[in-house]
Amino acid sequence: MNRFHYLLTLFLFVLAASCRSEVDSAAFQVYDGPVNMATNVHVVHSDSAIVRSEIRAPKQLEFAEGDLEFPDGIEIEFFEIDGTLSTTMRADRGYFDKKDNLYRGEGNVQVRNLLEDQRLQAEELFWNPNEKRIYTETFVTIQDKQTLFNGTGMEADESFTNYTLKQVRDSKTLLPGEGL
Repeated sequence: MNRFHYLLTLFLFVLAASCRSEVDSAAFQVYDGPVNMATNVHVVHSDSAIVRSEIRAPKQLEFAEGDLEFPDGIEIEFFEIDGTLSTTMRADRGYFDKKDNLYRGEGNVQVRNLLEDQRLQAEELFWNPNEKRIYTETFVTIQDKQTLFNGTGMEADESFTNYTLKQVRDSKTLLPGEGL
């Protein structure tokens, strides 16, 4: 009988010692930060073995859903079918939404069409590679040769050859030495 009491007491002691208070649910929060980081990124997009665009960034963060962030800036270059560099796009920060296949540039965003002598400056700009277009709903300044346009909202093809300024605020002819 002593042995039975001894085992029962030991069992109850172990059972009482194993009970704990509730676990803090914050300890089980899902990590939503970057799962990968790359430096000096250079991505080439081609179509039928012809380079169509190149993306460069000093730093790229990749998230679990496949979204990307370029916290130190991004540069995108577009090429003509003959390989000529036609357009450049730069931004202080960049983002890629995998679900929508959409790039977004923020900060000092600049687009330059080297073939048509056109420039754009905005605080935010989107590039949709599927539709091959760039657009924004924010304030933009566009320099088209010797004319400067200010407005809100813009849509263009990805080469920035054909564009539509949605709400033109003003325009002016540039004097020599003026411009973006």
